[in-house]
Amino acid sequence: MGFNPRIQLGILLLLLLSLYASANKTTVYEILTKYSLPKGLLPDSVKSYSLSKDGDFEIELEKPCYVEFEYLVYYAEKITGKLSIGSITDLDGIQVKRFFLWLNVNEIRVDLPSSGSIYFQVGIINKKLDMNQFETVHSCRDNALALCGGSLRQVLQLPDPVDDMPMLITE
Repeated sequence: MGFNPRIQLGILLLLLLSLYASANKTTVYEILTKYSLPKGLLPDSVKSYSLSKDGDFEIELEKPCYVEFEYLVYYAEKITGKLSIGSITDLDGIQVKRFFLWLNVNEIRVDLPSSGSIYFQVGIINKKLDMNQFETVHSCRDNALALCGGSLRQVLQLPDPVDDMPMLITE
């Protein structure tokens, strides 16, 4: 007794669809480059992400962590924002340490065509950095002590919310 050709065709189609779906699973790092942003904006610990058609995204990391760029950066376990070509707006879940304060990064953008610079909006501060330091994906660290030589009290503290703090620092 042989298999029904319809059943064989159905099994073959399901197999092909599952292979196609797994082969076309784009990583969040590939999405960043498709939007003209450097893949190193996010650490290597991305567990999952979602991106809607209007650009709203949510990224889940394995756990909160730190990465050392020109400045120490804190990534919350959940990062949200709106992605468009050359920019991320309405960003939540990324903070940078300036002096002794943790400040929210609100927006990230690049020049199109690329000038080799990337801009970070932190409160009223607009900081221009060299994009080279964001070209590779960095390892995520559990604590900041492994990244810089500050005191244990200054470095290991989790960022404090700064929503109510006036932003008067300029560079």
